[in-house]
Amino acid sequence: MKTVLTIAGSDCSGGAGIQADLKTIAAHGLYGESVITALTAQNTMGVAEIVPVSPDFLEKQLECVFTDIVPDAVKLGMIPGISQMKAIKKSLEYWQAKHVVMDTVMVSTSGRNLMEPEALSYYQKELLPLAEIYTPNLPEAELLLKTTIKTKEERVAAAREFALQYKGVLYLKGGHDESFADDLLYLEGEPLWISGAHIDNSNTHGTGCTLSSAIACGLAQGFGKEESARMAKEYITGAIADGMNLGKGNGPLNHMYRINCRFPET
Repeated sequence: MKTVLTIAGSDCSGGAGIQADLKTIAAHGLYGESVITALTAQNTMGVAEIVPVSPDFLEKQLECVFTDIVPDAVKLGMIPGISQMKAIKKSLEYWQAKHVVMDTVMVSTSGRNLMEPEALSYYQKELLPLAEIYTPNLPEAELLLKTTIKTKEERVAAAREFALQYKGVLYLKGGHDESFADDLLYLEGEPLWISGAHIDNSNTHGTGCTLSSAIACGLAQGFGKEESARMAKEYITGAIADGMNLGKGNGPLNHMYRINCRFPET
C-alpha cells in the first residue's frame, strides 16, 4: 500500500483542503495521511474564518507521521503564515521527504487571502525550492512571477521564467481560461500541453487541491512526472464533468465518481 501525506488546511464543508485531498487519495486506492496547517470555517460561498495551527503542534504532527507511516509522496497546500512555513521547511528537510507536490494556493475561489501577504517572500525563497512539482493556476503564477499571463505564448514564456527560478517541474493550470482548459507541463525545458475541454460547470470548489493530490498519487506509485500529470488531468476532468451539484455557491467535485457505490432508488 503506497502512502500520500497532505499538509494543508481543513475545510469543514469537505470540498477542499485535506478533506478533498484524502478523498482523492482514497479514490486512487492509496493510503492518505494528513497534517493540518490551519482550521477554516468555510463552505461553497466563501471562507468565514481561519485559525492557524501553532508551529510546535505542526512539527509534532509531522514527526508522528514520518516516524511511523512514512509517506511515499507529499502534497503541500494552504500554509497561512511564516511560522508554519518554517516548521514545514525544517521538518521536510530533516525527514528528507520525497516527491513533494506544491499546490501554490494563496487566495480562495471566493477571494479570501489564505496566506499572510508578508509571508509570500519567505514562501518563494524557502519553501518553493523544496518541491518536485508546482501546480499554480494562472492568477497564482501571475502573482509569483509579477507578470500578466493571457495567451498560450505568454504561458510558455512564464514557464521558462519560472524554470530559471525554481528547480522543480511547473504544471500551469488553464482552468481559468473560459474557452479551453489546456494545462501546460514544463518538463526539462520542453513545454508539453495537456489538452482538456472546458466544462460548463461552476462547481469547481477544491480543484487545485484535488489535482495536486492526484499528481502526488501518481508519483507515490512510481509513475513519472508526465504520466502522473496526465493521469491527474484525466481524473479531475471526470470529477468536474460528473456534474454533482451541492451547496449554494461554487460546489465541490465528485471525487468518488469512479466508484459506483450509490444505493438504488426505492
